[in-house]
Amino acid sequence: MERLKGKIAIVTGGAAGIGRATVERFLAEGAIVSAWDIQQQMGDKLCSELQTSDSRLEFRSVNVTDEAAVQGAVTAIVEKYGRLDILINNAGITRDATLLKMESTDFDQVIEVNLKAVFICGQAAARQMVTQGSGVILNASSVVGLYGNFGQTNYVASKAGVIGMTQVWARELGRKGVRVNAVAPGFIATEMVKKMPEKVIEMMAGKAPMQRIGEPSEVAAAYAFLASDEASFIHGTTLSVDGGLIS
Repeated sequence: MERLKGKIAIVTGGAAGIGRATVERFLAEGAIVSAWDIQQQMGDKLCSELQTSDSRLEFRSVNVTDEAAVQGAVTAIVEKYGRLDILINNAGITRDATLLKMESTDFDQVIEVNLKAVFICGQAAARQMVTQGSGVILNASSVVGLYGNFGQTNYVASKAGVIGMTQVWARELGRKGVRVNAVAPGFIATEMVKKMPEKVIEMMAGKAPMQRIGEPSEVAAAYAFLASDEASFIHGTTLSVDGGLIS
């Protein structure tokens, strides 16, 4: 099935984890994908491993916190392809610590990447999408943005902020032909999670009624659905991909 055939998509944080899985799924769905990341070597590896015969994948080294760099990359993509159909705001970081031990610099860094960069990329994409009268913006939140989580004041604040921002954009952009939604993954088997002790992974899995952690491909499938015309009347919502996680 090629539900995204010919669509022009940006995936931030696209070189690894959920971002890479999303790039792979979107290519399978027929999209033309611009993967953004600050890790050039991983971007080169991504292109060497996933490049299609018709060259539908490109990599751009973009710092999503840099407004000028983001706007420049969006402009270049529109000049190259003529439009921008989909933005997946996936890039994110963690700097975990309890409230009493968290450094203000760690708080600021997480908010900068996980929240402000979503605004920067969303604004740049929305300007083009409004001009053309169509588009889809999908923002990465997290179940912790809904329920909270021990030791993640900064991360939870950023992901809760993404949910609120998504709802605002839905109100503002829906009448202009642009759909906006968020995806809230639960515990997902990214490389970072796989490096955790087995007991911790088992504890995380035990919190979900399905008794397992999710795969990056399962989050990518949610993005692909929400980006497609099959989700044409889904707007301003947050879709949890968490195996039924209970707070």
